[in-house]
Amino acid sequence: MIIIALFMIVFVAFAVLFLYFWNINPGEITVFLTNDFSISSPTPIIMVGTILVGLLLGNGVHILSLITHSLSHWRHDRKEKKEREIEAIYREGVGRLLSGDTKKAHTLLQKALDKDPVRIEAYIAMASTYLQEGALEESVNLLLKAKGIAPRSLEVLFKLATTYEEIGQEEKAISTYLDILTIEKNNRKALRCLRELKIRHGLWQDALDLQESIMKVGPGHNRLEEEKDKLFSLRYEVGRVKLENNDTDAAKAIFKTLIKERPDFVPARVSIGDAYTRQNRPEEATRIWREAYTALGKSIFLSRLEDLFLNAEDPSGLFDLYKDFIAAREDDLILRLFFGKLCLRLEMIDEAFEQLYALESAGIETPHLHLLLAEAHRRRNRIDEAIGEYKKALGIDGRLNLNYVCEDCGSPSVDWQSRCPACGTWGSFVVPGRQQIMKSLTVNTVGPIYHGERK
Repeated sequence: MIIIALFMIVFVAFAVLFLYFWNINPGEITVFLTNDFSISSPTPIIMVGTILVGLLLGNGVHILSLITHSLSHWRHDRKEKKEREIEAIYREGVGRLLSGDTKKAHTLLQKALDKDPVRIEAYIAMASTYLQEGALEESVNLLLKAKGIAPRSLEVLFKLATTYEEIGQEEKAISTYLDILTIEKNNRKALRCLRELKIRHGLWQDALDLQESIMKVGPGHNRLEEEKDKLFSLRYEVGRVKLENNDTDAAKAIFKTLIKERPDFVPARVSIGDAYTRQNRPEEATRIWREAYTALGKSIFLSRLEDLFLNAEDPSGLFDLYKDFIAAREDDLILRLFFGKLCLRLEMIDEAFEQLYALESAGIETPHLHLLLAEAHRRRNRIDEAIGEYKKALGIDGRLNLNYVCEDCGSPSVDWQSRCPACGTWGSFVVPGRQQIMKSLTVNTVGPIYHGERK
């Protein structure tokens, strides 16, 4: 009611003003539209008409703008509603995939793709579904289609590369990682994946080059030490390959640098001794390995020294070396084990017993020790003692238990267990050698063997 009253007041006021304006402007105005055509009208009519046309044009533009805005808003709401619907279908499909219901996941993700054929994440999820279903080729084809839609999508390219790795097409995986590096040359993930592929194939120089690129890019603070260790190890592998290829001087230069940086790095000390041996410089190899054992106490150096001296037919020199070691390292039980083995090898049985009994007195119980003691007793013709030590070495008790081994991972166990503690497989413990025995039974015909009879 108030609005109507206001409208009436405005209308009446306008009418009064219009009549007043007409009264004081009684003349007419002629407007020529062409040279021969004109319109004559009282001045008030012309003025009011002009005002009304202006109002009509202004409001018309405003109304058109409102219509356009409403239409755009409607389209936007419709698009958002469709996207929410597709997103809900996609998320449910991913949830089904993660729960292992690949059949339902496949249906939902396909529905999402039908509604939005350019939804990249749906292609990636569908590819994972195909992988779980064992449809490897379909998975790759789907990812290649996604790559065609978004050729610079790193997410698609990484998924494609890892899928190639899973199905064993490593050359294509390498090519895809290189595509990623073409788009983003300092992508650390791509560099690391390429490095691991090169390591897997023993391409150590390529792996080292990639590792150096990773270090230049910056591996990240939380992985810095890990990447430094990787770089160090790859440098060693490059040196080892050079040694195998008889590039001995280059290999030695690498090993010397590594030893200078990390004196406790055992492989470099072993390999530099091997390099001197190849150059027919046994004195240098002896010095290297002797210093290394003195510093690090690793048994590999004793093995290398033993082979070096015995190949040179110099057992007395090796014997003297062991005596020097023992004088300096009386409590080194590994040293005594190796020295006892050497004495046994040189038929110095009494000296062997001295070293081996020292280990036994220290409470050492290992198959290696019992095997050496058994061999020493056998060479003294103490058959009963030898058999006892052989039993201990083999883990055979009075019941002649054969023990058990996991068929999946090879983990041994004295007693049968329902589940392997090493790999987690149930029902995998069997008698050692079961597969070989069963295969033999399928090849040979086994007949009954009666008492006192052998076939």
